[in-house]
Amino acid sequence: METRPTTDKVKESIFNIVQFDVEGRNVLDLFGGTGQLGIEALSRGAERCTFVDLRKEAAAVIRENVKTCGFESQGKVVQGDGIAFLTGCREKFDLVFLDPPYASGLLERALEVIAKIDIMSENGIIVCESAAEQVLPELSAPYEKGREYRYGKIKVTLYRRTV
Repeated sequence: METRPTTDKVKESIFNIVQFDVEGRNVLDLFGGTGQLGIEALSRGAERCTFVDLRKEAAAVIRENVKTCGFESQGKVVQGDGIAFLTGCREKFDLVFLDPPYASGLLERALEVIAKIDIMSENGIIVCESAAEQVLPELSAPYEKGREYRYGKIKVTLYRRTV
């Protein structure tokens, strides 16, 4: 599986949407790829970010990018299965980025696991990147599916954990 980095236009749009929900937050960049979403969050004041990617090569790229950007003390890189990470996670996150390979089924599975084990803090936001035609599920309370934004063949969907 190849890494498909988020385009600059989509990344900029994502951070325009969540700009007031980044500073001082605990972030999870699941299916991290190059780590660019988590690194961008750190550069905008996030307190810390956990990056997870299954592939050894991707985890190495994330580690190098985190180091190059000077975020070693704030970034934790986990090389392993994203769903297994979620299942064993006992930490609460304020902001989660989900950008797995399209049409892999991992996005829906990750949403299901997040809702079940409730790793989100109150008012936490989940940002999902998917193919524009992909229909993402509604989640049970306390999660609400929010707006969807389309950028050509890419769609960004937000979920929020309500109180």
